[in-house]
Amino acid sequence: MLVNADLHIHSKYSMATSPRMDLPTLAQESKKKGIQLVATGDCLHPGWLSEIRKYKEEDGIFKLNGTHFVLTTEIEDVDQVHHLLIVPSVSKAEELYESMKSRSSNIDSDGRPNVRLKGEEIAQLSKDAGALLGPAHAFTPWTAMYAYHNSLKDCYGDMAGYIYFIELGLSADTSYADRISELGCLTFLSNSDAHSPYVNKLAREFNRFEMDAISFDELKMAIIREKGRRPVLNVGMYPEEGKYNESACTRCYKHYTIRESTIKGWKCSCGGSIKKGVKDRVNELATFDKPQHPVHRPPYLHLIPLSEIIAMAIEKGNNTKGVQEYGIFS
Repeated sequence: MLVNADLHIHSKYSMATSPRMDLPTLAQESKKKGIQLVATGDCLHPGWLSEIRKYKEEDGIFKLNGTHFVLTTEIEDVDQVHHLLIVPSVSKAEELYESMKSRSSNIDSDGRPNVRLKGEEIAQLSKDAGALLGPAHAFTPWTAMYAYHNSLKDCYGDMAGYIYFIELGLSADTSYADRISELGCLTFLSNSDAHSPYVNKLAREFNRFEMDAISFDELKMAIIREKGRRPVLNVGMYPEEGKYNESACTRCYKHYTIRESTIKGWKCSCGGSIKKGVKDRVNELATFDKPQHPVHRPPYLHLIPLSEIIAMAIEKGNNTKGVQEYGIFS
């Protein structure tokens, strides 16, 4: 069976998220978009986990109104790198919480906690709990693996061999990541990282997997590509549409080429700092001039959220009543 999955979102317990990021709303909105499997996000947060526990767990999956949920969390390590964890059960989420609580000052208050652990240590704890782990939005200039490290080994040390996936992020796609040779063996995930349930946020990027059923073990096999389970499609935005694709000033948002940035010493004319964009960072890391796609790599389908096209056409905000009525989103 083919399963559409968005494996990275946040709950109402994360900073700067909509109060509507609750399971009933997520189930309803995911169904509208044809998404069968959705991340819970924030599964180490005690309040959120308490809400998740109200629903029956079966094979690591929670089902609500026809939508399936899998336990996930995003963690920021001591080097400011963000990691995405896909967790097999509530008991394993509790185990991870206990193992990290003493190393975090906000694990009880923020759904995306900061932990005083290195990437290698988080990978070891994830392996011990049977969770899958990979770098979140791996190329973004802020809080990403390639923002602070030059390789998987730099980030995860001796645990680099336990990494089976990376998340591309909104400013990169398969053609970017497959220019870096060390990523050829990994599965690429394209997820929304949604902070609200609006149609232009939730599942704006998603994955399609070939699975025999919807369960944690089936998802794990699909990501690892075992026994015929596999990813068959990545769907996401054009990288150029991502806010971090080009190098730009963090204050006035003026864009610069890599040459201009270097000449200006990475300082904008307005006095702000120029942050290196995903495109320029990939060019630095690239092994190949053109992407070299391995045989297991599925196609990447580019899209732009329909609500954004309508909003541009009628010159209204994305989530206004006019846009919603044109798109029949509600």
